[in-house]
This record gives sequence, structure tokens and C-alpha cells, in this order.
Amino acid sequence: MFEHFRPTKPQENPPSIEDVLSNRTVGVAAQILLAVAVLLAICYFAKLVMITLVTNILLAFVSAPLVDMLERWRIPRSVGSFLAVALLLACVYGVMFFSYNQARNFMRDLPKYSDTIRQTTIRFRQQAEHIQKTMESVLPDTTSDERTLKVEPKPNVSEWVTNSAASLTELLLFVSFIPFLIYFMLSWMERMRIATVSLFRQENREAVNRTLGGIASMFRAFIVGNLICGLFMGIVSVIAFGALGLPYFYFLGFISAFLSLIPYLGVVLAMLPPIAAGLGSLNGSKLLWIAVITIGVHVFSINVLFPKIIGRRLNLNPLVVTIALLIWGWIWGATGLILAVPITGALKIIFDHVHSLKPLGAWMGE
Repeated sequence: MFEHFRPTKPQENPPSIEDVLSNRTVGVAAQILLAVAVLLAICYFAKLVMITLVTNILLAFVSAPLVDMLERWRIPRSVGSFLAVALLLACVYGVMFFSYNQARNFMRDLPKYSDTIRQTTIRFRQQAEHIQKTMESVLPDTTSDERTLKVEPKPNVSEWVTNSAASLTELLLFVSFIPFLIYFMLSWMERMRIATVSLFRQENREAVNRTLGGIASMFRAFIVGNLICGLFMGIVSVIAFGALGLPYFYFLGFISAFLSLIPYLGVVLAMLPPIAAGLGSLNGSKLLWIAVITIGVHVFSINVLFPKIIGRRLNLNPLVVTIALLIWGWIWGATGLILAVPITGALKIIFDHVHSLKPLGAWMGE
């Protein structure tokens, strides 16, 4: 009767609660990292589509208050959305028409300053050659007598034209979708909000609703804040450039102002148009004043106006902003530098309303 008896092996100690929670945390972290990697890959490979969608979302949230106001005046939301899109297109057309005319006039008058610009360029080149000769006389000559013959392939003009035309056609195709996307986003905004909230459990819907409202408020504040700062810097720059006698100051002042809004690189880009235009008509001291005024207006706007208008809604620390600019600039180029801040601000709002991600939201804040 004991022939089938086998001694049982003592059971190992069951895992503790701490081990289970630790393994679960590691699993959740791995899932989050995988999701982030997949999302960044989608943003990189579907660059044009994602840029179009994000830009349309920003413009739709900015135009939403106008549609809501028209709806309170008993105008149907579809009609109000159409009027908002028409007004937006009219503003874009007006800016492009004014910019094109001023750029054409500037190019027409450019030969007047060609001699001065040429002399200035020659002077800078002579100074550079003098510095090079001085360095060669100080440093030992380490060049060898060997000569290397490099054969560079002849550029294929037809291929370049074909690729450029294909890229331009693709860009125009996506740009043509913008008015329709904005219209449908505005006309269906409330329905999409309700449908989005309904995707979550009942106990989480209030948090989702607050999150969407916070993101919408932040997007509006970001666009309006940048517009106010750009107009302020543009008016000050126009007055200052006009006093210095800069040609086309009323045009270059606003270009410099809105270029200054690009994070980190803006102050350098803002100085290029007025200084380039002033090389042919202004002396060195006035060009220096242009650089000083541009930097001063930029510093005042970014450190005084910008924080008061949208600083409390973004609430991002400088390290997070710098990392966001690096990542989105690598993924989307120059457009990523412009969209990095609102995208990162939206992510922080989401983290602040998700209980498990609140520490990450706190780390991103100031």
C-alpha cells in the first residue's frame, strides 16, 4: 500500500506583496516606454500627417470661442464654424499678400544697396584673410605635399527638380486639408468631446473632462499669448527700426518679432532680417543698435509678458522644455521647435490628472 507513496517537496515561500508590486511597477514602466517609443516612431515616419493634425487642433481650439459666441447668438454651429474658418483664411491671405508685396518691393530695391553690400562683404573677407595669414605665420605648416584628387559626381538637376516637385505637391495636398479639418473639428467639437469622455469608465469621466478642458485652455493661452507677445515686439521693433532709418522697417519689424518667438533660437533668427537689410544703408553703430534693441525686446517679452499670459497654464521647468525642443526638433525639424511647448504642456496636464503618473507631472513642473 505504500508503494506509490512519494515524499512531497516542501513548497517554496510565496512571493511577498512588495515583490508583486515591484514586478507590476516594472511591467507598467516597460509598457509606458514601449508605447512612447511606438508613438515617437509614428510621429517620425508620419511627420507631415501628424504636423497637420496638431496644427489643426491648435487652430481649432483658438477658433472655438468665436464659434461658441456665434452659437450663443443663435447662429447654427455649422454656420459659425464656416464663418470662423473663412475669417482665419482671410487673415492668412492678408498676411501673405502683405508679406509678398513687401518682399517683392524689397527685391526690386535691392540693386540700390548692392554696391554697399558688396563693399561690406569685401571688407569682411579681407579681414578674414588677414586673420588666416596671421594664424598661418604663427602656427607651423603641417600640410603635406601630397595632393588628393577628389572627383565629385555631377549633380542630377532633373532628379532634384522631380523630388522637389513631388515634395511640394505632397505639401500642397496636406495644406488643402487644413480648412476642412478645422471646420469639422469646430462643428463636431462638443460631440467628439462627449464621445471621448464616454470611452472611459464612469469613475474616470470627470477627470477626463477636466483634462480636456485644461488642454483646450492651455492651447488657447499659448496661441493668444504668442500673438500678443509678437504684436507687442513687432510694434516696438517697427518704431525703433523706423527711428534708425532701416528700409522697410514696418515689414522687417514684425518679421523679426515673430521669429523671436521661436524658443532658444528665436533671438538669433530675429536679428538676421533687419541686419541683412541694414547692411546696405546703415553704419556699424546703427546695426549694433538693431541687435541691442532686438535682444532687449526679446528678453523683456519672454521674461515678463510671456510668463504673465501663459506661464501659469504651461508650468513647465526649463529642463523639460529644453528636452522637448531637442526631441521634437529632431523629429519634426523647425516645426517641432514651434509645437514642442504646447505638446509637452498637454502631456503634463494629462499626467497631472492620472493618479499613477502624477509624480511625472510634478517632475515636469516648475
